[in-house]
Amino acid sequence: MPKPIVYIARKVPKNGFEDLYKHCTVKMHTSENPPTKKQLISYARSADALIATVTDFVDKDVLSAGKNLKIVANYAIGFNNIDLKATKAADVYASHTPSLVAASAVAQHSFALIMALARRLGESDQFMREGKYKAWSPTLFLGDDLRGKTLGIVGGGRIGCSLGEIIKGAFDVDVVYSDVVRSPQIEKRCNAKKMSLPELLNKSDYVSLHVPLLPSTKHLIGAKELSQMKPNAILINTSRGPVIDEKALVRALKAKKIAGAGLDVFEFEPKLAPGLSKISNVILTPHSASATIEAREEMGKMATENILDVLVRGIAPRNEIKE
Repeated sequence: MPKPIVYIARKVPKNGFEDLYKHCTVKMHTSENPPTKKQLISYARSADALIATVTDFVDKDVLSAGKNLKIVANYAIGFNNIDLKATKAADVYASHTPSLVAASAVAQHSFALIMALARRLGESDQFMREGKYKAWSPTLFLGDDLRGKTLGIVGGGRIGCSLGEIIKGAFDVDVVYSDVVRSPQIEKRCNAKKMSLPELLNKSDYVSLHVPLLPSTKHLIGAKELSQMKPNAILINTSRGPVIDEKALVRALKAKKIAGAGLDVFEFEPKLAPGLSKISNVILTPHSASATIEAREEMGKMATENILDVLVRGIAPRNEIKE
């Protein structure tokens, strides 16, 4: 009996996929660039399972081409790139990889952005590279001490909770959070207080976004919300780009309404809003918050198990996405 065919829509590390190669015929997109929609449709057409990433938009066109397709396994925590109504209509499972290792990696990256901005590392690095350093000065690149500050976490799930633990453990900051539901986890582990988003923005020195991209969270942070933040506040986004109105952010940064921003995701990704890359108090990273060797391996294992659940074991995937 021939092995089921699995198509991986992006070039990914093989660590974590060992069992998939053992039980399935695995084919992989070989370019470093995302597949075109035409390519994605062709992959789905020949596959029993499709592994997609955040840049691969799986819609009804892709699903209708996959006559033998039984599961779309997202190689990511988020899943806004999958049309869940279309997967349901096509009777195709959808799964994701809500890895604790990946969540920790994203939290660590968020922390790194906060520290880099608080201590003005990006500006200092550029200053050195341009040969401007002539002598030590007691006023050169004065930054912030995190102790005694308030961290506002928007989205009290695994990543937000992990970030709160990192910073509270290291600096004993006050942690507050905003979410549509109460999170006993972040309240217990970080002694965090739940408050409304306007209250959080008004109180916090650092605001870090950890919400999924939904119709209700698109432009969650716009001109109004940026005006509610402290002028010395720093905004971090490692969730999804459209959660922030990026053009409004550029205007706020130029007008010094907030002190800086650290962005790993972008509204018009991979493009940046005009002027964003020219602002010195901004640090930009290429959607790499979960990019650790350990996280990628764990994500591979989870995607593998989701697929084997469906194709080999004949059961629903353990990390099924439901509307």
